[in-house]
Amino acid sequence: MTVMASLSDHFLIAMPTLKDPNFFHGVTYLCEHNEEGAMGIMINRPLDIDLAEVLGQMNITNEQPNIGNKTILLGGPVQCERGFVVHKPHGDWESTLEINENIGITSSRDILEALARGEGPRECLIALGYAGWGPGQLEQEMVQNAWLSVPADETTIFNTPLEKRWETAAALTGVDISRLSSDVGHA
Repeated sequence: MTVMASLSDHFLIAMPTLKDPNFFHGVTYLCEHNEEGAMGIMINRPLDIDLAEVLGQMNITNEQPNIGNKTILLGGPVQCERGFVVHKPHGDWESTLEINENIGITSSRDILEALARGEGPRECLIALGYAGWGPGQLEQEMVQNAWLSVPADETTIFNTPLEKRWETAAALTGVDISRLSSDVGHA
């Protein structure tokens, strides 16, 4: 078996044929990918809750009402009660994984407290849960053509409307994903 290069700091874009409801038309930002597996955050699945509700549930006083309406995303089907903040710049938080020179992912309470005070990162998205793959699982799914992959783009993560992220991420590969057929043909 050949060893695949790390896909950390890449987007996984669900192919139109991927029917798993957890990932259908999904874009996952891969935070970590190595021989032990992969972990990522879906960046285009809004939940029906906002940051004000999350802060309230955590008993964090929101001093910045303008951030209270920030949409919370479903990061993936694993540990949906656990929160993650994908952000830039890195900052100095208790539990941060640096993904690249600009972007980090933090899972500690202190970053939410800072956001509520207006002292948080310049750009962020907040998700509940994550997507995870065991050793070799993602590589097998790539061989089965379940995903497109492309180096991640900060604009897509932080500034593209949620409903446009699947098409926008796919366009980074040079593919108009809306033109791909899910039908199998024979020549």
